[in-house]
Amino acid sequence: MSIGGKVNYYFTGALIILLMLFVLFAKPAHSGSTQSNVTGSNTAIEGGYTSESTTTYESGSESSSTTTNTTNSDIRSAPPSAAAPSYNSMTQDVCAVGASAGIQTFGVGISGGKHFIDKNCERLKLARILNDFGMKVAAVAILCQDERVFESMIQAGTPCPIDGKIGKNAMSLWNKYDHERPDYKVYVKRMEERKKAELAEQVEMTKEFERLEAERIEEEAKKMKKMEWVDPK
Repeated sequence: MSIGGKVNYYFTGALIILLMLFVLFAKPAHSGSTQSNVTGSNTAIEGGYTSESTTTYESGSESSSTTTNTTNSDIRSAPPSAAAPSYNSMTQDVCAVGASAGIQTFGVGISGGKHFIDKNCERLKLARILNDFGMKVAAVAILCQDERVFESMIQAGTPCPIDGKIGKNAMSLWNKYDHERPDYKVYVKRMEERKKAELAEQVEMTKEFERLEAERIEEEAKKMKKMEWVDPK
C-alpha cells in the first residue's frame, strides 16, 4: 500500500512539472502562411520557416510584390486607293487628249476622266487638208484664227484674209472692224499703251518747245539790252 502510494506521488509530481514546463515554454499556434490579394498586388506573410533559397524570412515578416503589364497596339493601314481610269484615243488621227484623276479618303473614293479636244491640232489638220486641195487662202484663213498667227501676219505686212479681201484691202477692213480680230484684247491693250507712250512723248515735246522758246526770248532780251547801251541817245 505504501509502495503504491509512493509511486502515485512520484507520477503526480512529474506530471505537474511537465505541465508547468509546457505552460512556460509553449507559444500560440499560428497558420504557416497567410496571403492577402489586393488588386494589383499580392502580399504573403510567412512565419517560422526557412526556404531553400538564400533568403530566410523571419517570423512575422512581410513580402510584397507588384507586377504591372501594359500593352499598347497602334496598327495603321493605308486606305484603299481610288484608281483613275485610263483614257486613250481610239485612233491616231484624232485631236483628243484624255485626262483622269482620283481622290481617296478613309471613307469614300472618287475617280473620273474625260476627253478634251485640242483645237490647235484640229486647226493644223484642217489647214493641211485645205492646202492639199489647193485652197491656199482658205488654209491661211483658218490658221489666222490663232491670235499668234494673226499677229505674225500683221507684223509681216501680209494681213490675214477677211470677207474675201487680202492685202491692203483686208488691212483696212481689220482696222474698221477691229473687234473681230482674234487678238482683240491684246490689240486693245497694246493700243492703250501706245496712246500713253504718245501722250508722254507729246508732253516731252511740249516741255522741250517751251524751253527753247524761253531761251529764244531770253536771247532776244539780251540783244535788245545791248542795243540800248550802244544807242547814243
